[in-house]
Amino acid sequence: MRLISICPSNTELLAYLGLTENLVGLDDFSDWPLSVQHLPKLGPDLSIDIDALEALNPDLVLASLSVPGMEKNVNELVARGIPHLVLDPQSLNDIAEDLLTVGNACGISPHAEVVATAYESFVREMNKRAATVEKTPELYWEWWPKPIFTPGKINWLTEVSEISGGRNIFRDVELASIQTDWDDVMRRNPDYIFLAWVGVRLDKVNTKVVEKRPGFDGLTDEQKSHLYIMEEELYCRPSPRLLEGALKLSNILHPDIYGDLELPLWIKHNK
Repeated sequence: MRLISICPSNTELLAYLGLTENLVGLDDFSDWPLSVQHLPKLGPDLSIDIDALEALNPDLVLASLSVPGMEKNVNELVARGIPHLVLDPQSLNDIAEDLLTVGNACGISPHAEVVATAYESFVREMNKRAATVEKTPELYWEWWPKPIFTPGKINWLTEVSEISGGRNIFRDVELASIQTDWDDVMRRNPDYIFLAWVGVRLDKVNTKVVEKRPGFDGLTDEQKSHLYIMEEELYCRPSPRLLEGALKLSNILHPDIYGDLELPLWIKHNK
């Protein structure tokens, strides 16, 4: 099959299913794995060049509503009769289901079931260890600094926090993404602050943006030392790479509980 992915999380999903050799085109932001970077780039995920996409004669295009605004591309695919599959993962379980859905659409259901089973097994093991945590720290995740955006209850990062032995301080808000302000964050008194700014390279994230905000100086020395810059590609994309991010997070929070846990082989092989 000739496959096209028009968002990074779908490209990563295909990689974990062993389907990268079937890819013939990508969106501009699909930066992993390196093995597909030579393929034609079709524009940003919200402004795909549909003419160029159609010219590649795909058997299947993978889109995702987890990217706000993707509907524009989907409407074009529908209008032109281009075969496509629209995913909409919001949770860790959704990602497991997507592995099976894509595997079935691409004719590799038995292999997809093996991958999904290993994925789910790793999540269960992390949950098992999280249940042994005596003190569960409160975590603040920042997706964007100005205005401030952070994940709410209906988001994979709330789950990633939980299986890593932590709690998202905005877990009470029934939204996937929340626009809030720094006063609200300070009222919730996080033990850890994690910066994973969407679309921003690790070396471009500046902790001083947070350190200069009102109230930061009033945090305890321990809280101030718990300010981390995290790879947005491991936390902001709904793909199996979230497990790699979860393991890194768990070793920050509870190295004594998660330190001996290793990633599943199918993830290691794709790193």
